[in-house]
Amino acid sequence: MECNSFKTHSKQRYGICETVTVSSAPSTPRVIAVVGPTAAGKSDLGVFLAQQLGGEVVNADSMQLYRGMDIGTAKLRPEERGGVPHHLLDIWDVTVTASVAEYQRLARERIDALLAEGRWPILVGGSGLYVRGAVDNLEFPGTDPEVRARLEEELARHGSGVLHARLAAVDPEAARAILPSNGRRIVRALEVIEITGRPFTATLPGHEAVYDTIQIGVDVPRPELDERIARRVDRMWEAGLVDEVRALEAQGLRQGRTASRALGYQQVLAALAGECTLEEARAETVRATKRFARRQDSWFRRDPRVHWLSGAAADLGELPRLALSLVERPVTA
Repeated sequence: MECNSFKTHSKQRYGICETVTVSSAPSTPRVIAVVGPTAAGKSDLGVFLAQQLGGEVVNADSMQLYRGMDIGTAKLRPEERGGVPHHLLDIWDVTVTASVAEYQRLARERIDALLAEGRWPILVGGSGLYVRGAVDNLEFPGTDPEVRARLEEELARHGSGVLHARLAAVDPEAARAILPSNGRRIVRALEVIEITGRPFTATLPGHEAVYDTIQIGVDVPRPELDERIARRVDRMWEAGLVDEVRALEAQGLRQGRTASRALGYQQVLAALAGECTLEEARAETVRATKRFARRQDSWFRRDPRVHWLSGAAADLGELPRLALSLVERPVTA
């Protein structure tokens, strides 16, 4: 055999050959979480593992939950999914405000069903809190409508930068993990701090899994990842991201508290509002995505349970074999 690789849909993306087989995978299914920064190659690896193990993919990308947000989220097209069922894609309208607690309920419902059927749940995505919500013993603090309303009024009046500075003063770790432009998450962090009297990060417990979980991190050197991100944004523009945003704007995207902040969509909305040119929006999308990828990497690096494997172009032939070898390891502590 010349080399190991992903199945056909991944061969088309990476130009490498197939195939890998599992020699001694455990008979009892376990949860596999494929994590890491955007553009690392998580989606393809998730499909490959599902094909090899008899599994199904459960989405853990917060923006792929939205219907119609396809190009800008790099959502795999049906023909790219290798015949593997994908769950928790396209479940919310763009006007719906995302809820990690609701995602947790839906993800665990699907994971439990797959395990009961003897199928391997393959959790794939780079939204760190969503991954933890699905597989860890994580309970989310409640909400206080009055506190939330007051903070949202401040957000509307002063902007996210002022609230982010306040968050940095009371919970520096949370401020490092949340983008200064992400007003919704900043408001939520400040709300939790006010309600509980504790830092937002203190509400996240230790790494205690509720499932037998194998976490695989796809690691790509930063210069190569930056190049991939730039090429991906170019492809998104060529594939019609601007038209996609125009269509979603007519469906209420601009009013959607979560969806309107998605990378690429936020920038194109600004251009459509005349705040910048489309070329400036494209350049800002590249810059913002690179920053976001660094934050994703930092988040997952803090979890000692993640097994990091190289997803660099030079190592793609080995990535599937190494990922499969992790399936034979003991339960993640």
